[in-house]
Amino acid sequence: MKTLREIMREGFIFALQRTASVAEAAQMMETHNVGIVAILEGERLVGVFSERDVVRRVLNRGREPLRTPVGEAMTTNIIVATPDEDYQAAMRKMDHGNIRHLPVVEGDRMVSMLSIRDLMRVDMARLTEEIRYLHEYIYQVPY
Repeated sequence: MKTLREIMREGFIFALQRTASVAEAAQMMETHNVGIVAILEGERLVGVFSERDVVRRVLNRGREPLRTPVGEAMTTNIIVATPDEDYQAAMRKMDHGNIRHLPVVEGDRMVSMLSIRDLMRVDMARLTEEIRYLHEYIYQVPY
């Protein structure tokens, strides 16, 4: 079973400090084509700010993106994983938490961010290999 360490791209993190504006976070997401940024206090992960947060906690509340710090609109109840967790456990965490991105932390340090797409690619490759194996087994067994 693959672990997150085998899947993740270490250092694949787009992060801002909690004092950055919502507009800066949105610009970072757009520039890097990601749906979430990590919010740090120094180097410690204190929250995440996603496209969902922009809609729910900024736009729907009439807040000004240029003046609103991400620290006031970020998600603080964070579900995280460790690098040595298996990818299926991470998928279950994401499903139960109804989230699409999972920060990977080692101690107090964030090491990567995974999306459900990253984990689904691994699962699809595993299933494709399993189907190939079963197909070979079925068609190579003598009658």
